[in-house]
Amino acid sequence: MKIESYDALKHSKYRLSLMLLLFLNVAASLFCLVPMSGEAENEITLPALFVAFFSAISLTTCLIKTKIKLPLLNPVALILGLLWAWHINYRYHAVIYFDGSFLIISLLSIFFISAIALSDYLVAFCLHIAPPVLTVLWLDDGEHFVMILLTIALPLIGFSLQHLMRRRADRFTLRLMYQLYEEKETFSDLSMLDPLTGLYNRRGLKNRLDNILNNHTGSHYVLLLDIDHFKAYNDNYGHAMGDQALARVSVAIRDAVRSRDVVTRYGGEEFLVLMTNVNASIAMKLAERIRKYVVDLEIPHRFNERVSTHVTISAGIAPIYDNEFEQAVANADRALYVAKSQGRNTILAWEDLPKANVISSSEAH
Repeated sequence: MKIESYDALKHSKYRLSLMLLLFLNVAASLFCLVPMSGEAENEITLPALFVAFFSAISLTTCLIKTKIKLPLLNPVALILGLLWAWHINYRYHAVIYFDGSFLIISLLSIFFISAIALSDYLVAFCLHIAPPVLTVLWLDDGEHFVMILLTIALPLIGFSLQHLMRRRADRFTLRLMYQLYEEKETFSDLSMLDPLTGLYNRRGLKNRLDNILNNHTGSHYVLLLDIDHFKAYNDNYGHAMGDQALARVSVAIRDAVRSRDVVTRYGGEEFLVLMTNVNASIAMKLAERIRKYVVDLEIPHRFNERVSTHVTISAGIAPIYDNEFEQAVANADRALYVAKSQGRNTILAWEDLPKANVISSSEAH
């Protein structure tokens, strides 16, 4: 689950609690409006009508608008609580033969609605029951004070404890979600990096490439590099030394380019540099600087003597036209092949290749 999904789930729960509160108030107010035996009880009370109308309109609005941006639960609970307090006061004075049990029953009815709909929202629960509680205490005039106090205190204590436990659980869940998200991001970053060189792998390159091509204007160049006679280096110096050479060459390449350029380990001893927002002249200067940085490492390579006594690289460079990255890589690969065939330790631009030397990548390797 993503953090956004968790927030959406909490919002959905909030919305459902609000709708349940409104539905129960509609039902309770309609029950109060149903005519019963007795002349006085047949009277339709204005507060009950207000509760029914307000709850029905609000519920319809919630059904139509699925996204509730404002925190409506607390003010709605308070408004309904005030209307029920008005209703209790009105009915108590309208029917003179009601005894004190009417107040207890009315209070229990309000608590019943609050307990079902607002058990997870302590503030809204208190706002909903506070006006009726104060009204009942005022009307009772101390006759059933202990019973009313127990009716108020026990649910309030229970819901307060439940609310504290729920908040702790929510904080723990949210903290766990953030931790899992951070670990996911860490693993995602690691999966886009080559473990030996610390450079991007092909997956990391693709992730950066989509962003660069979509959001950066200007011309971009692909530089494809290959360590000269690296198989001979591995065969004679061993793979451990070969790994060290790869790591040092990768550092030299990364140091030679700009921070916005993307350096990738593209294959075994092959590297790719995506140079962004450059012209042909600057791209060639950067490529030449990479070649010089690698030579300056002075990594001994006795089996590279036709070129140098140190590790060297050859490279091909090509522009990206119309965001055709794969085609640019193919063109750079052709230039790299020609650079190797012409003696290695050199940089060639695809645009400068003679037409006769422009051959396919399959022929190049």
